Amino acid sequence: MSKTPRISIPKSVREYVYQRNKYQCQSCGKTHTESQLTIDHIIPLARSGTNDISNLQTLCFPCNRQKSDKSDRRFQRRFDL
Repeated sequence: MSKTPRISIPKSVREYVYQRNKYQCQSCGKTHTESQLTIDHIIPLARSGTNDISNLQTLCFPCNRQKSDKSDRRFQRRFDL
């Protein structure tokens, strides 16, 4: 399994993901007014995930820290792992 190189996510892409996810954590449901939101790779780059926009989601900081580089079924969404 080869690790995908990390690239900087452009501001316009980050804003699109926040809007698409309604400024809400995709794990616990907290909004941007309740918690600091981050952009996360659904399938981690360390597990051969891609930098494609369909592999990005909004998570609050605590959920992102908990997920780390794991492939957790709670965070799977539409992907077959």
